[in-house]
Amino acid sequence: MIELSSISKRYATPQGTVTALEGIDLSIREGEIFGVIGKSGAGKSTLIRLINLLERPDQGSVRVAGRDLTALPPASLRRARQEIGMIFQHFNLLATRTVFENIALPLELRGESKASIRATVEPLLDLVGLTDKRERYPSELSGGQKQRVGIARALATQPRVLLSDEATSALDPETTRSILALLKDINARLGLTIVLITHEMSVIKEVADRVAVLEQGKVIELGPVYDVFTRPRAETTRRFVGELVGGDLPPSLLRQIANDTATADPARRRVLRIRFTGGAAESPVLSTLARRFDLDFNLLHGRLDEIQGRPFGNLVVELLGDPARLDAAVKFLATQQLGVESLNYEQESGDVVRLDRAAG
Repeated sequence: MIELSSISKRYATPQGTVTALEGIDLSIREGEIFGVIGKSGAGKSTLIRLINLLERPDQGSVRVAGRDLTALPPASLRRARQEIGMIFQHFNLLATRTVFENIALPLELRGESKASIRATVEPLLDLVGLTDKRERYPSELSGGQKQRVGIARALATQPRVLLSDEATSALDPETTRSILALLKDINARLGLTIVLITHEMSVIKEVADRVAVLEQGKVIELGPVYDVFTRPRAETTRRFVGELVGGDLPPSLLRQIANDTATADPARRRVLRIRFTGGAAESPVLSTLARRFDLDFNLLHGRLDEIQGRPFGNLVVELLGDPARLDAAVKFLATQQLGVESLNYEQESGDVVRLDRAAG
């Protein structure tokens, strides 16, 4: 549906040339909800504006529904953009037009008749739950209602692709959940391809099928959301996931582990992060370890969660006992479809630093 090939984009600034995107290759499938996440300045907004050519790439091509938008003449590009709807963080509604009139605006600009406009807008009002607000003005609406108007307006031209540029960033958590539920419903009902730009991993977790992680204008991780959450490879991705699912350890626990590392017999102690996925998240792994290998354990930190109906979790545990039994226990964990990571820290000039990442 959407193919970005070798995309690069640079901007000239008083401080010199800034590279917003470099060598981007992305393939977004028809009918999926595709998330793009990154910190401020990672290139997210530039990327989404390249999809509808509000920004032109310096290099590379943009193909949507089989057409190379970068090769189209202006008139053809305008027609192609009608198949790409867009919703924004700050709604961009016209204050002097009612809800109905805001939704109708792109149809009016296209020159459609009043009867045709009415036939399109009425079902959209129902779809986004605003039938009773049709004569209200933006100043009379809540933030969530304004965004629903923006979504309906973006759908008015019956697009095949819907772009969402930080569309929930200005909303409170409850309203965000309702808007994401609406987007998921629209995706299911209309079969729209949706591209979500966000800096919030909770948004990705809630609705996306796949996700690309951007950093300094490059894609550093790409895959199904469940895989990225449960097996993040890049450090930036680990931080995003950790903030949401408890992967980052509290400073007090880091200091405790570092102190224990300095004072305890390292041969008789292991501190492990165990990542559970799928059915393994429901297995009594820790009690099995204690019984089978005659070990003591302390549960230091953890959280269980669910993505797309599949459970996963992180547990940080301290295992204590005979060194040979500890080695055997770590090997056993590796056979149980679990991610196992050794956590070793020490105090250095007042800071807690990580020693290694290897299990065992």
